[in-house]
Amino acid sequence: MSEEKSLISKLQEGNTRALSKLYDDYAGALYGVIIRICKNEAQAQDVLQETFVKIWENANKYDPGKGKFYTWAYRIARNTSLNALRNPSPLIQSDDLSVYGNKAELEEEKINLHELKGSLKQLNAHHQKALELVYFQGLTHREAHKEMDVPLGTFKSYVQQALKKLRDAYQLSLLLVCVLMEWII
Repeated sequence: MSEEKSLISKLQEGNTRALSKLYDDYAGALYGVIIRICKNEAQAQDVLQETFVKIWENANKYDPGKGKFYTWAYRIARNTSLNALRNPSPLIQSDDLSVYGNKAELEEEKINLHELKGSLKQLNAHHQKALELVYFQGLTHREAHKEMDVPLGTFKSYVQQALKKLRDAYQLSLLLVCVLMEWII
């Protein structure tokens, strides 16, 4: 068994030293791919880290019969880079809200989040699941459609339909707020 196959086998068993060795072997090449796509050093470093987290979490999905490890890792790095460009704002809150100090702004944000949660709950179950997989669990469309056991095209239409319904519901509620504000004044 070659050294690479042995490392991959150990990685699939959950060996962190194998991940570290594979990082040493492949990080430079993958970083080159990522930096060409992101064109931003800080973002590229984050994407590289996220790529290796995905490699770690999905190691059991790698099948040497389908291709080389580098090709598999390259695809993860490329897709992660493209997703980072498409979704530049993180889903996880990283700002310290205490610096804002304005209670009115914080209350407005709470109202908007409450409204969004209410809108999400009004979606069909399959639309909710599709958005959860992509936006809250961070899966790609290809990973998520397999999770839901539906064709890729069907899954993509679920996401599009759900986003349209959310957009329509949110715009309608904003319109309602504006009408009510004019009526009160």
